[in-house]
Amino acid sequence: MGDLNQLDFVRRNASQLHGPYLEVGSKDYGDTQDLRSLFAAQESYVGVDLEQGPGVDVVLDLTDPLETIDERLGQVRFGTIFCLSVLEHCEQPFRMADNLTRLLKPGGVVCVSAPFAWEYHSYPSDYWRFTHHGIQRLFAGLDFDLEQGVSATCRTGEFAPLNPDLGMRSFGSKWNRRRGRYLRAISAKLLALLAKVGILRWVAGYPYVLVPTNIMLIGRKRR
Repeated sequence: MGDLNQLDFVRRNASQLHGPYLEVGSKDYGDTQDLRSLFAAQESYVGVDLEQGPGVDVVLDLTDPLETIDERLGQVRFGTIFCLSVLEHCEQPFRMADNLTRLLKPGGVVCVSAPFAWEYHSYPSDYWRFTHHGIQRLFAGLDFDLEQGVSATCRTGEFAPLNPDLGMRSFGSKWNRRRGRYLRAISAKLLALLAKVGILRWVAGYPYVLVPTNIMLIGRKRR
């Protein structure tokens, strides 16, 4: 899977991604970003999914026992695994994360993106939302540089650091003033005044909202 921001994140970090490549959740639903074309000419590229379809080389459940997975993938150990917009649909994400870690070469990386705040979307089910610290816990055998990681909204090209304001759009004037965001503080004050006369009260009634936000990280397996 993947949206344009995830594709951009992969491109930005392409210099540290090496084959063989494994793409988890590779089925093309018609609007899926084409990661394969970025890397397939370099080394082996394998796309796996739970069901057959365009972009799928192997039908495979990555929560199966590793012996079953190895049999289907020919005992290959990968330099890069792409896991984009997949973890939220996995009923057993810890088991999948453990298997993906074990499928990596020493020094290999997982390029992972998962939603922190997003609409419900079932492929076929939608179970989880994640923080960057949650992803670190899932992939306990990998080292993540959080300074390298980003959050991204559903707007193309809108990225932000992983910080305590993750996904937040605040409507509190004091909150914005404390962070030196004076124009936002003035806007928040105007919004509060409009709410008093019944305009935009549904927005001003909250101290903040969470906009659609994905977490994007690269984790490296210890040698």
